Order: sequence, then C-alpha cells, then structure tokens
Amino acid sequence: MSDLERSSVAKESRRSTPGRPWTPQEEPRQDALGRYLGAVAAAASARSAEYSEATPGTAKPEPPQAESARGSSEGEPAVLRVRDVMQVPAVAVPGDLQFVDVAHTLAREQVSAVPVVDADDHVIGVVSESDLLAKAAVMAEPRRHGAVGRLWQHRLYEKSHGDTAATLMTFPPVTVHPADRVADAAWTAAHARLKRLPVTDYHGRLVGVVTRRDLLRALIRDDAEIRAEVESLVGQHLLDPRAVEITVENGVVTMTGTLDKAVVAELFASVRGIDDVVGVVDDTEAV
Repeated sequence: MSDLERSSVAKESRRSTPGRPWTPQEEPRQDALGRYLGAVAAAASARSAEYSEATPGTAKPEPPQAESARGSSEGEPAVLRVRDVMQVPAVAVPGDLQFVDVAHTLAREQVSAVPVVDADDHVIGVVSESDLLAKAAVMAEPRRHGAVGRLWQHRLYEKSHGDTAATLMTFPPVTVHPADRVADAAWTAAHARLKRLPVTDYHGRLVGVVTRRDLLRALIRDDAEIRAEVESLVGQHLLDPRAVEITVENGVVTMTGTLDKAVVAELFASVRGIDDVVGVVDDTEAV
C-alpha cells in the first residue's frame, strides 16, 4: 500500500469512527495527535531498550552533557532538550501559603497547577486545582452517609484537613531536568497524565516549567518547516531544484515535476526519513 493510500484509509477510518461530529479542524488535530503519540512511543521504546541492556550493579548513567542547538557535532541532527522549550521563570508557591491564596495564585496565573517549594527553592510537591477542589468539596459537604460516603471521606481526609500548600499538595513531585530530551519529557507527562511538569536542576531546585503544549509544539514541526527541509534535500540532489514543486499538508509531502530517474529512489528515501513526515506522494515523472 502506498503512502497516499495509507493516508486515505486512515482519514476515512477516522471519519467513520462514532463520536462527536467531524469538523474541518478535527483532521489536522488528529494528525498532530498521532504524530505526537508516535514520538512518545518512540521515546518509550528507547527507554525500554536502555533498561533491557542495563545489567544489575551497573553505575547510574551520567547526565547528558550540554549540546548546541545544531547538535553535538556537525552533520548530526539537533536533539531538542527540555531547556529549549521550558518556560522561565516558573510560578511557584511556598509550602506555608494558605489555601485561599493558593487558589488566587492559580486563578491569577491562569494555570491548573503550581510547584510547591521550600525556602531553598527545592520542589517538594505540586498543588493543583484537583487538590483544592477536594478541600472545597469537604468544606461544602463535610458529612456523607453510607459505605460510599465513608470511603469518599476516608480518601479525602488528608485533603480536607489541610490549610496550606504543603498539606494540600500531591507528592512526591514528578519532575524533569533541563537536559532531558523533549521526547522523554513527553513520555513522562503522558505516563503520569500531567499537563505541567516542574523542571529542576540536579539538586532538585526549580528552574522552570514545561507544559504538554510546549512539548507538543516542539515534537511536531509545522508544515512550513518540513517543506524547507525537503527543499534543502531537493537542492542537494538536483541541479535545478525548480524542476520539482513541493507541497506539505499535515506532514504529507507531495512532489510534482520532472526528475532524473537515477536520483528518484535516493531522494524519496531521504524525504521519508525527515522527522514528522508521515507520508510522501510521488506525482513526479522520471526521465
């Protein structure tokens, strides 16, 4: 099955899936989500391979060294790190901040969660809207009857009696390091089902925050960036790059024009190897 046929089948299957009505914006959203999940799956696979190769008693690997945005050496692809996409400075609250003030902070900053830090900026937990909601729910209805009510009260007991960020927060916190790969951070966020991850140094001090949206944007390049890379490849393979017209839509590259048949196979293999290219449509004529 060709790339075009696979793309058409995938689109048709998504349209036929029961659920909310299909909209013009849904197809690009689904394509972006698929590409994001592909990157997360690749990161998870790499993690599994690393763990399977490790042997008992081996030393913990050294943290990744700093690299330039152009890669560790000429010719190597750049590896996006958390430091390249994280937000600084990060909003945080002290452990002794009162419940009402934590709620005001979330509302003012328009975020769903914030790290809780100690006097030395070490991240000790994360307090979220869910944590505050548990507190507010018990305040509004302190007593529930029956087995379900007793279970509900038992689970929320700690939350209901907390008045500060430190007593309401969820801990231990799930954090990432600035030198972590973006794909690994995306895997962590997906695995923990978190929208925001505190970024800490190797001493556990807060240095920034990264969101799922930041990771999504970093992992999935837009069509204009993909097209620029394809044009660069075409320029390397053809004496006259204008002989080929290139369009990119939702990661699918379409190439039309006239090509020397001696370079067709190598050129299309190179285009398929570009990150975030989900398919290549060959509308060229080989001569």
